[in-house]
Amino acid sequence: MQDLRIEAASLAVQELYHAAVATRENSYSPYSHFAVGAAVRTAAGKIYGGCNIENASYGLCCCGERNAIFAAVGAGERQLTALCVVADTSAPVSPCGACRQVMSEFNINEIILGNLKGDLKICTLADLLPYGFAL
Repeated sequence: MQDLRIEAASLAVQELYHAAVATRENSYSPYSHFAVGAAVRTAAGKIYGGCNIENASYGLCCCGERNAIFAAVGAGERQLTALCVVADTSAPVSPCGACRQVMSEFNINEIILGNLKGDLKICTLADLLPYGFAL
C-alpha cells in the first residue's frame, strides 16, 4: 500500500479522485449522513461515477463503489482498471466487503482510498481482499 497526498499523485489518480469527489455530491444519505463518492476507470480511459444511495429499509442501500461499477457494466464496459472511493473521514475510506467482492468480479486491481482532505492510499485488490471468492 502506498500513502500519499493528492498533489503528489499521478494525473490519472488525480482525475479519478476528483471524479469521485464530484459524484459524492449526488449521494442520497438521509439516514447515515455519510456521503460516499466513487469513480471507476475503464481500460479505454472512460470514467464512470457512483455515490451511495440509502433506503429506509437498510438492506436495499447500495454503496458508491458498486453503483460506479454497475454504471460502467450497464454501459457495456467489462474491462475496469482502477477505482477511487472518497468520503469525509479522518483517514482514507475503505470499501465494505460486498464492494470488494464486486471489484474482484471485474478484476479491478488498482484501488484508491481517499478522503476530502486529499489523503490517499493506493493499494491492490489483493491487499483488500486476499481470499476473494471466484468460480
